[in-house]
Amino acid sequence: MTPGDTEVMAVPAAAEGEPRPWGVGFGPVPPERAPFTPRQLSRLDEALSMASWETGITFSVYVGALEEPTHDHAERLHAQLGAAAPDAVLIAVSPGQRVLDMVTGELSAKRLPDRALGLAALSMQAAFAAGDLIGGLVNGLRMLADQAGRAD
Repeated sequence: MTPGDTEVMAVPAAAEGEPRPWGVGFGPVPPERAPFTPRQLSRLDEALSMASWETGITFSVYVGALEEPTHDHAERLHAQLGAAAPDAVLIAVSPGQRVLDMVTGELSAKRLPDRALGLAALSMQAAFAAGDLIGGLVNGLRMLADQAGRAD
């Protein structure tokens, strides 16, 4: 995978009951109704692609239920990114649980300090509270990409 590539629309098939952490995942069970419209997915795909291309960091989004403790589950999802994990950021959102968690790898954490993650989280949470899940994710990705800066 090169910077700028994204796997949002090409989520690998997972064994039944396994979460899909790459790109946009919808939790362990596909929803009966698609949670996002094609236009919303396109916006998110573009934001993920641009953030990854600009920074060289692999950004992934997971939307769905998180097992308790939610941070541990988010860390397991991040680890499933495999070789990309050290230079990756996973944004895990569980609207039903009202949980937002971000996990950074060893290398991406050097470019995205806790303060930057906290500011992006506040922005996303404000949008989520207003009912704008996609807008919150898109703006949060833009904020994180701006903070991380250009790829070396």
